[in-house]
Amino acid sequence: MRIERAGPACLCLALLALAGCGDRLSQVTGTVTLDGKPIEDGKITFTPADGQSQVTGGDIKAGRYTVRVPPGVMKVSISAPKVVGEKPIYPGQPNSPKMPITLEALPGRYNEQTELQLEVKPGTNEKDFELKSDKRS
Repeated sequence: MRIERAGPACLCLALLALAGCGDRLSQVTGTVTLDGKPIEDGKITFTPADGQSQVTGGDIKAGRYTVRVPPGVMKVSISAPKVVGEKPIYPGQPNSPKMPITLEALPGRYNEQTELQLEVKPGTNEKDFELKSDKRS
């Protein structure tokens, strides 16, 4: 009789323990600006410097982001596409719908050849990224 009662209780405890073990991600929040102005639309990606955990990322909206990231040293890539025109989806077809032509608005040192890094601690982290363009004044 005791075994029958203990069975469901043990199963519940085991499931709760497993659920808690699976979520070892920290929260990272902050703002992203370029030359002092918020990035309106973009993506932020966190890649483990040691390659030992998952790559995570999220959206940047109105300069703000919130992402769940494994603790550790992360390379940070930030991308912000800018619409520079449009082109037909079906070239040569009359009345073809259009699609946007985009270019990366940020210098490569923030995305393709990122030099950004962050040590993510367990729990909640806040990090603002104040990026500078390549424009010469």
